[in-house]
Amino acid sequence: MLRRAAWAGQFYPQHAAALRRELEGFLSGEVAEKIGAPLGCVVPHAGYMYSGAIAGAVYASMELPRKFILLCPNHTGRGEPLSIMSEGEWETPLGLARIDSGLAGELKKRCRLLSEDFQAHRHEHSLEVQIPFLQTLEPQMQFVPIAVGTAAFDALESLGRAIAETIRGRAEKALVVASSDMNHYESDERTRLKDRQAIDQLLALDPRGLYDTVRREGISMCGYCPTTAMLTAALRLGARHAELVRYGTSADASGDRARVVGYAGLIVW
Repeated sequence: MLRRAAWAGQFYPQHAAALRRELEGFLSGEVAEKIGAPLGCVVPHAGYMYSGAIAGAVYASMELPRKFILLCPNHTGRGEPLSIMSEGEWETPLGLARIDSGLAGELKKRCRLLSEDFQAHRHEHSLEVQIPFLQTLEPQMQFVPIAVGTAAFDALESLGRAIAETIRGRAEKALVVASSDMNHYESDERTRLKDRQAIDQLLALDPRGLYDTVRREGISMCGYCPTTAMLTAALRLGARHAELVRYGTSADASGDRARVVGYAGLIVW
């Protein structure tokens, strides 16, 4: 099955040459030393003009494998609570990115909550915007897309455990990417304060703490559920460190500090 690019020309350039130039700019920052064995990361998914530099800083700071498990929120509300695609390709202006059917199949065996579902992914932007970064840095990349439409902690924990067991059982490792923006549509000052509370839980490698803090404090972090699953997986794979690579808000691009969205880029290893 071919999943057509749904957001080219809106969230990012629709022409390959322009997209490559923009990605090269986002990925060109100096990195003192790349993290050699990353287990997971959090990257934003807004339009590139707002969050592309933060996503690029995260990806440029890691030695990337060829395999990726990509977790995102389900903004459209379509499809099953945990929606996976196990076969096919995703189109971007840079070409086709292939789903790793073997990795997806192993993961489905370990997590019975996963349902095969194209509709959850068809118009979802939050993974589509990640793939051009990965195609640029690792042209042979393969991936497994999972849209997370449930907020049940037990389900997120079960997914995280299954991801860890699947990766641990394979000779070729995979990076778990959680796609998320941070707090939405409050003032820049309030958003930064709220986001700091969530980021502190991420840096503490505390999936339950993140989950509870976001819900208790009313932090509108759209991908806290995928991030909870990613942290659960990373801990089971032996994670000991987390680093905030870069943080900003939409005000950095727009100048409007009255109503912003926050963006954080973190790496777990």
